[in-house]
Amino acid sequence: MRLLLGIASACCALLAMSGLAYALVRIDVDLSTQTMHVATGDGERYDWPISSGRIGHQTPRGRFRQTRLFPIVYSSKYNNAPMPHAIFFHGQYAIHGTNAIGALGRPASHGCIRLSPANAATLYAKVRAQGAAISIVGVAPAKGSSLALRQGRRGAPALAYAPRRRLRSFEEWTADPMGSD
Repeated sequence: MRLLLGIASACCALLAMSGLAYALVRIDVDLSTQTMHVATGDGERYDWPISSGRIGHQTPRGRFRQTRLFPIVYSSKYNNAPMPHAIFFHGQYAIHGTNAIGALGRPASHGCIRLSPANAATLYAKVRAQGAAISIVGVAPAKGSSLALRQGRRGAPALAYAPRRRLRSFEEWTADPMGSD
């Protein structure tokens, strides 16, 4: 009887763990197009522009899991630059928010993956609740490539802009990242 109970418990544990595997947030980054596709365990989907590592500061490619999450981190390596909603995935590399939203859509970082503050806050909340599987593929466009030139003239692709009453300051955003005013 104990053996049967043990086997039943093991089966229940395996079923529960298989359910957890589907709850992961899938983060697919394409460095070639400077975009991120996100699919949550809840069925939500997002497509966002990013900034990856510029020339000399490549973003690592491969498959990763989040290793650490911080609501705000300051980069001691780069003049205490704020890294809000940081999701670390490979050593010191992270996905995080940026106040340089005009650079989204083209390589501009020191290797991290940058998102708009609102998108970073949304992603952070989802990953904190569900965990993440991160896939980074492609090659960032070279500085003189047609993608970089096309996006450089406009500042950022259309996805980086959304109608707003007014832009909030970085201090307002750090106090209330989701903008629930």
